Amino acid sequence: MKKIIFILFAFLTFSTVSAQQNKNQKAVIKTAIYCDHCRECETCGKNFQANMLKIKGVKMYELDEKNMTITVYFNPQKTSLENIKNSISKLGYDADEIKADVAAYEQLDGCCKKA
Repeated sequence: MKKIIFILFAFLTFSTVSAQQNKNQKAVIKTAIYCDHCRECETCGKNFQANMLKIKGVKMYELDEKNMTITVYFNPQKTSLENIKNSISKLGYDADEIKADVAAYEQLDGCCKKA
């Protein structure tokens, strides 16, 4: 009987640890947003939204123009924070210490570039 209880306890402990490792993570990434309507911008905003959600493992994100941050919720089993930052850079935006890809930045509308 003790063995059964011990095995059950070990199984429940392992299941709990396993479930905790699969939880999504949250990261706040500093960026440079010069557009006051990036969320609605027909070209840049729609492109940003579509491509952010294409990053494998990204569940959702929140763009905060006022604080110039992007809060990303992601599955660390499927992607890394470094990969997300590189993907943001390839969209033409800074992502913490990673500067915006020059070619991608040039493709942004004038409203989304530094004046």
